[in-house]
Amino acid sequence: MDKTPTIVKAEFIKSAQSIQDSVSESRSEVVFMGRSNVGKSSTINLLTNRKNLAKSSATPGKTQLINFFDVEYSFKGERYPLYFVDLPGFGYAKVSKGTKELWQKNLLEYIQNRVAIRLFIHLRDARHPNTAIDNRVETFLKKIIRGDQKFVTIFTKGDKLKQKEMSSLKREYPDAIVISNLKRRGHERVHQEILHSIFGVEFD
Repeated sequence: MDKTPTIVKAEFIKSAQSIQDSVSESRSEVVFMGRSNVGKSSTINLLTNRKNLAKSSATPGKTQLINFFDVEYSFKGERYPLYFVDLPGFGYAKVSKGTKELWQKNLLEYIQNRVAIRLFIHLRDARHPNTAIDNRVETFLKKIIRGDQKFVTIFTKGDKLKQKEMSSLKREYPDAIVISNLKRRGHERVHQEILHSIFGVEFD
C-alpha cells in the first residue's frame, strides 16, 4: 500500500512584507521557519520536487519577505490543497536597527494573528540542536499556538551526524523528524506529518 503522499502542484504565488499584503486566508498554511542557512529553501524544494521553487540566498538573512507557495497533494485518489509559507530566516540578518525592528514586528504579527496557519515547522541544524535562539523560538511558539495549530521540529543535515550523535539526538527529541536534503532522506515523514496535522489523514 502506498504510504507516500505526492505533491502534484507547487507554484510560487507572491512575496509579502506583512500580514496586511499576504494572500487571502482561503487555505490552511504550513509555515517553515528556522535560522538562516539551516536549509529551509532546500527542504521546500525537495518536498515539492522543484529545484528552484524556493530561492536560497548566498547572503545569510538577506531574504526579508514572507513567501507563499500554492501546493497540492495527491494521496489515495484525494486532493489536498494548501499553502507553504517560507518565513525569513532568523539569526544572521545584517540590516539596520530600524529595518530589523520592522521585520521582527511584521513576522511576530503574522505568526500570532494569521488564522490560516495550521502547522509550524521549525527547522533546526542537527549538528547544533540546542542553540539559544532555536530554544527561544520553540518556547515562544509553544506558548502562543492555538488548539487548532500544531508544531513539529525537523532537524536538517542529518547526514552530517555520526551514528552515536544521531542516537543521542533521537533520545533527546523523540518526536522530531530528522532529514537529509543531500541524501534525500526523511521527507516521506514530513509529507505524512503535514497531511495528518492539517487534514487528519491517517497512515499505518
